[in-house]
Amino acid sequence: MREALPRWQLDRQISLGVIIAIALQTAGALMWTGEAGARLRHLETRVAQQDPVLERLARLEEQARDIRAGLIRIENRLNEEGPR
Repeated sequence: MREALPRWQLDRQISLGVIIAIALQTAGALMWTGEAGARLRHLETRVAQQDPVLERLARLEEQARDIRAGLIRIENRLNEEGPR
């Protein structure tokens, strides 16, 4: 016949070590969350400061493209005319 399997039971006594371990893990998780929030705020501030720089860089790149196109047109005209 089948033997009776022992039933799983939850002991209501919790040792001081378990309570301390859970408290330390909770404190560590809260500290990590706070540090992650601080890092995120710092990165958001840096991105906000870089917006004007990025816009200016985009304008300079566009101007460089226009200058390069003008230089190519000048070189093509000089090549079409030939040496004087």
